[in-house]
Amino acid sequence: MTGLLPDEADVDFADAGATLAALAPRIAQGEIVPYLGPGALGADAPVPASPEALAEFLGAKVALPARARGNVWAAAQFIESRRHRNTVTALMDEAFAPPVVPGPLHAALARMGAPMIVSTWYDAAMRRALAEAGADFGEVQGITRAAIGETEWYRFYDAAGDEVAAPAAWRTVLYTPHGGTRPAHNYLISDADYVETLTEIDIQTPIPDIVAERRAGRSFLFLGCRFHDQLLRTYARQIAKRSSGPHVAVFDPGTALTRNERRFLAAEGIVPVAAPLLTLASALLQPA
Repeated sequence: MTGLLPDEADVDFADAGATLAALAPRIAQGEIVPYLGPGALGADAPVPASPEALAEFLGAKVALPARARGNVWAAAQFIESRRHRNTVTALMDEAFAPPVVPGPLHAALARMGAPMIVSTWYDAAMRRALAEAGADFGEVQGITRAAIGETEWYRFYDAAGDEVAAPAAWRTVLYTPHGGTRPAHNYLISDADYVETLTEIDIQTPIPDIVAERRAGRSFLFLGCRFHDQLLRTYARQIAKRSSGPHVAVFDPGTALTRNERRFLAAEGIVPVAAPLLTLASALLQPA
């Protein structure tokens, strides 16, 4: 419980040292699916590293009504309704234009050959790390259905960034359910983007078959994630659906979890651990 705030006393945090030491071999053996949130980028990232930071970026570019300030999904929806979808895409491209150098955590995960890695933010750090490691990987990326005539929920891209018709026998599948700046500037970001997805996701229609296959029998490791927003909780729940717990979530020491976050962790069988992500990266980089 060291470093945790008093209002988190009712959360049963696991021992960080023992838990982190046990994770590396399980990831290497393909038993765990790493699930990265924006916090995996670190505080010095050159791009917005939280929904709140991205909302602030959009608010600095377009005057937003009070109801949309601080809420990235509502902010993007307002911009889309007033200035067209192309403006939203252009602003997202601008926000995530600076190249993100993969950190030690990305590098460590890229070298471990996990069957699947989920990255839920719009940066391309995990893709770049896999490419730099020479990994055998491909990407399944969520796409908006806002385009006229669009009927698909996702697209497939190979390691070079070229779109392919179907996934190959990649050793590692990188799943980016909210889209990403690379390789094709696909973004799920506005309220409208999520209307159909959230309607269908409970019956798993937007979840690619290859993701459903590779989560089966595996547990999830949530890194740099927060669950204070209902949309974030819904996606985490549905992506991890029909996998095998218990799951683990690593939070920076001192993180003040909300009541909804604590309830979510308990309901989904997610064991919280308080430890810096760099500590986890060090544990993963240790020779077997």
